[in-house]
Amino acid sequence: MHIGVPLETHAGETRVAATPETIKKLIAQGHQVTVQSGAGVNASLPDHVYEVVGADIGNAAAALGADLVLKVVAPTEAELAHMKAGAVLVGMLNPFCNETIARMAARGITAFSLEAAPRTSRAQSLDVLSSQANIAGYKAVLLGAHHYPRFMPMLMTAAGTVKAARVLILGAGVAGLQAIATAKRLGAVIEASDVRPAVKEQIESLGAKFVDVPFETDEERECAQGVGGYARPMPASWMQRQAGAVHERAKQADIVITTALIPGRKAPTLLHAATVEEMKPGSVIIDLAAAQGGNCPLTEADQVVVKHGVTIVGHTNLAALVPADASALYARNLLDFLKLVIDKDGHLHLNLEDDIVAACLMCRDGQVVRTNG
Repeated sequence: MHIGVPLETHAGETRVAATPETIKKLIAQGHQVTVQSGAGVNASLPDHVYEVVGADIGNAAAALGADLVLKVVAPTEAELAHMKAGAVLVGMLNPFCNETIARMAARGITAFSLEAAPRTSRAQSLDVLSSQANIAGYKAVLLGAHHYPRFMPMLMTAAGTVKAARVLILGAGVAGLQAIATAKRLGAVIEASDVRPAVKEQIESLGAKFVDVPFETDEERECAQGVGGYARPMPASWMQRQAGAVHERAKQADIVITTALIPGRKAPTLLHAATVEEMKPGSVIIDLAAAQGGNCPLTEADQVVVKHGVTIVGHTNLAALVPADASALYARNLLDFLKLVIDKDGHLHLNLEDDIVAACLMCRDGQVVRTNG
């Protein structure tokens, strides 16, 4: 089968969907691989490292015109125009965007979006959201340290003692837990909160203090359990109490990192404008939900702004700021997914009895398969 790896053209996208490590394995299975010239340059993978493992270097039309196209994000209209009817596309295609799915279906391609994979132990090795969130959590702390005008660790110097930075992390999923671990390595004092009481142990095991907001109703307890490994919107009563707890902690914090996302919905507001007004001058907010509207209403997507003396960082693609490792992990996720749709003879085989394959399928043979309400 002919497999294509195009250069990502979306603004700010530095990742590439396949690395020499994964391409070598695909070629060993008998596939022909064409990588668009320059596709891996931003991830420190020049063309010649792909040629060494046996890939062909071609233009956009050659990579996008393959039988199977591996991408990072959904194709643009211009990229879709190069794709042939009947081709298969695999990537992070935004499964909640009906418009994108309809465009791909109209082109007659079969598309799989890996973000839609179920949160099961079998799907762990292809969980693109976790692999990229891990990187985002790490980079969020480094960005916080970069914008914060003081030291992170406590330092005892000849000129006196410098206090450790206080870091508040809201949301303890994959990104939040990695942020805790990274901030701890840098010597900060950390507090973290999450709607799910089950993560209290994980937070404390990483050396952070858990900000507890007790549940008062059965509805609150039920929502806190989440669904399919993801958080659910919490009742207004609990959100109000949480806002009060966050408000008090944020006033004391030097760096606040917010990581709360609900798939397919606008991000919940965790840090209100009134709270930002009372934060210390020079403190920093890193909003990992900026692409979904932000956990703070003052966040501006892809901008670094200063409001009320607080620096608010709204990068929408933090994983792309660590392109080499982000690409390496993502490429492995893709390779593991391909094992489910390519048989031992190297032919495409769509087994829709497989829960992972069925969940990731967006459109097939010109028909939309996934529709969002």
